[in-house]
Amino acid sequence: MRILREVIGIYLTLPCEVGPKAPHLLFAENQKLFRFSRPRPLRCQTPQRSRSRQHPMTDIHTLHGAPSTSAIRVRRPLLRPVQPVPGSPLPGVPEFVPARGLGSANLQTVCASFFPGNTQIEGTLQRHLRLDDGDLLVLHDDTPRGWERGDHVVLLLHGLGGSHRSGYMVRIARKLSQLGIRTFRLDHRGCGAGASLARRPYHAGRIDDIAAAVSMLERLCPGSPISIAGFSISGNMLLRYLGEYSESLPFSLFRAVAVCPPVDLHHCASRLAQSISGQRYDWYFTRKLISQIASSPQWDDSLPIAHTRRAPGRLYDFDELYTAPASGFVSADDYYAAASAAPVASRIRVHTTILASQDDPVVCSEPLTQLSLPANVRLCLTRHGGHLGFISRPGIDPDRRWMDWRVIEWLLE
Repeated sequence: MRILREVIGIYLTLPCEVGPKAPHLLFAENQKLFRFSRPRPLRCQTPQRSRSRQHPMTDIHTLHGAPSTSAIRVRRPLLRPVQPVPGSPLPGVPEFVPARGLGSANLQTVCASFFPGNTQIEGTLQRHLRLDDGDLLVLHDDTPRGWERGDHVVLLLHGLGGSHRSGYMVRIARKLSQLGIRTFRLDHRGCGAGASLARRPYHAGRIDDIAAAVSMLERLCPGSPISIAGFSISGNMLLRYLGEYSESLPFSLFRAVAVCPPVDLHHCASRLAQSISGQRYDWYFTRKLISQIASSPQWDDSLPIAHTRRAPGRLYDFDELYTAPASGFVSADDYYAAASAAPVASRIRVHTTILASQDDPVVCSEPLTQLSLPANVRLCLTRHGGHLGFISRPGIDPDRRWMDWRVIEWLLE
């Protein structure tokens, strides 16, 4: 399995001219977890040929020369026409074309998660940030050579169940360092290096934690413009932060990028239960969160989750039994209503870009198309890409990580 991961990692990081045509054939072992089927090639649906010998033109005209509707072959288009949606496409943004063999949303999502590439970065300095309630956050400071006071700074926020070691966090930080940009990767409460440093859980509404991290960056890097990128649930946190505190944001905020944000948490949780693949993602993330809190200071025997007979298998149940009561909410519905970014998105004043895909199997893109966005907020909605996948074909960027390069461009433009 280790050799298999290395092979796929090399495929994703080598120049675009190198790499197998069908990488999904190489990780059949991981299909046991999600049981995703291999995508079938699209073909024209044609009727079965009869064994009896027919005239060459029988399928178009009858033998008597008169057309017959039952004999005419119906040719279907190879691709179904896509209805235009708000935010698709953005001017000047290269089109995302999935890598060969990775046209499926599930394959994009799983491949990006299980084969993140090199997740090691040298010279990182850990900084602890104490919050008002006593919990600690950990910021991982990656300062490139030649960086000076007043130069650009980027804050990266990981997704649900992730950490500073998540593949997209490390890849983007490394690429920014090569451009001379100082990067801070934040570990949310109880995540990564801060697993034992917080008693309260992080959730989609912890916008005060982002505000505290931005204040720390202003103290460490006075005079530097600050850009922020949030992924998945942190994308919702970022948008909520920008909209909720629009009147009091620091002038140092330069750009913001939210990738695959669940701006309507209730809609996202309910959609996961409506498909088989969604239920498997639901179960996977829930069990990951349970294992994360089970042996940490965040566990509390007085919470409802400690008295249930069966561990929850859905994110909604987990939020009802743990996240909501542990964070001061009445219920999961109350938590979703208070933490979703959709109600405040129209108040965002910072230049912001939202990236999402129409085929995201985890976060439904429909609420994004219904947002009332100001002129300074733009939506880039691709046809494919999965959830934090966006592994592309060669010829667009130096490597196949299309998402990484778009995030970097939007953070620095």
